[in-house]
Amino acid sequence: HQRSNGRKLRNHAGKEITMEKALEELLGLGTTTVSDACDRLGINAQAVGIMPLDRNFRLAGRAFTVKTIPSANVNPGNVGDYIDEVKEGQVVVLDNEGKPNATVWGDILTIMSHRNKLAGTVIHGVCRDASRSLDLGYPIFSRGNTMRTGKDRVECVGINEQCSLGEVHVNPNDVLIGDADGVVVIPQERVDEVLKIGKEIEAAEDNIRAEIAKGSRLDAAREKFRYHALQTRSEK
Repeated sequence: HQRSNGRKLRNHAGKEITMEKALEELLGLGTTTVSDACDRLGINAQAVGIMPLDRNFRLAGRAFTVKTIPSANVNPGNVGDYIDEVKEGQVVVLDNEGKPNATVWGDILTIMSHRNKLAGTVIHGVCRDASRSLDLGYPIFSRGNTMRTGKDRVECVGINEQCSLGEVHVNPNDVLIGDADGVVVIPQERVDEVLKIGKEIEAAEDNIRAEIAKGSRLDAAREKFRYHALQTRSEK
């Protein structure tokens, strides 16, 4: 259900792969390696401060974006109606300007999302009914949780438009990867680049771990596998 908008994706070996496979491989790399790859490519990817409700939560999927703002003039009950339009495997990305004083996600949205097999929810703001997420194993990443409802306090002003997770912009269909260390956002047109560099970094780190396990000095192991070059921003 994760289409690549007609564009062919290639893995680190140059072989054509599906978006599902790319997501699986990116999640396998983990956010730390993907973050390093994005740094090397000059991509502002890290949604700093947005963390999982449970450190075991992991997600990988393409963004369905929702923008909300504070408002006193809200049509009661319509704020979450977008949920019926989100497709299986997508990630709901909610931009509530990082505000901690009103939630934009709760129990019923979690139940719907779990039922419809969404990949997870990422919130620049806060959620509530955290126990439902934990009970169902539905991944939510946010700036925290509180009990105060967003009903009559927030208004939905944009769906599937560019939004932000703090300093990181998210466009519809961008790729999000989340795990215990947080969330990274990959522009959809740069997925193969990030995957290729990520695999190179992973291979170097695996080799370094093996070297130091045999008693090598860290500086020597890093030099041997050109670790610093892999961490340095490309001039491309």
